[in-house]
Amino acid sequence: MDLESDPVASGLVDSLAHPGGNVTGVFLDFPDFSAKCLQLLTESVLTLAHVAVLWDPTTGSLQLKAVKAAAHGLGIGLQVFEARRVADIADAFYAFDLSRIQGVLILSSPLFGGNPQMVADLAMKRNIPTISLLPEFAREGGLLAYGPDIQGLFRQVGGMARKVLRGAKPAEMPVERPTRFQLVINMKTAKVLGLEVPPTLLARADEVIE
Repeated sequence: MDLESDPVASGLVDSLAHPGGNVTGVFLDFPDFSAKCLQLLTESVLTLAHVAVLWDPTTGSLQLKAVKAAAHGLGIGLQVFEARRVADIADAFYAFDLSRIQGVLILSSPLFGGNPQMVADLAMKRNIPTISLLPEFAREGGLLAYGPDIQGLFRQVGGMARKVLRGAKPAEMPVERPTRFQLVINMKTAKVLGLEVPPTLLARADEVIE
């Protein structure tokens, strides 16, 4: 299951339709979702002008490049904060106080995805509107999340693994994409932050936490 890189560009498979080797699985072009998350954050915070991006460099630069391009198109200032360890996440949020940060976009990484409660708590303590690409973040108290249903991805990968165990060749199994995506909005957090979430955004939400 590859959520942060491009399996073709990294040489893991020849193509998504015909992997050609001994590797296949579920791939999501998360860079596109990173840009979409930035757009959703601007819809929630109408005065948004300066955004921090929390990025794990070990995941590669694809997501970051997409967000930078999206920010340029939206006329939003972007400041990148790196986090390679759990301790770096807290350091980054404390550093936001010294910057003109009005919102935070958390890129996809096992580091952030494995600590949704911690990240959500830090965002609340700093009173910063924050969006993640992992739905669990909003359920744990973050403002917004938009991305794939992670449990659904595990089931999808499990189904592919079953086919391999029954004799299917990975070289002939097309790389699959996630089939379900979720926009989760935590209205409890919005109220604490003093934000009026537009009705048009609420209408598009798959889950609203009251």
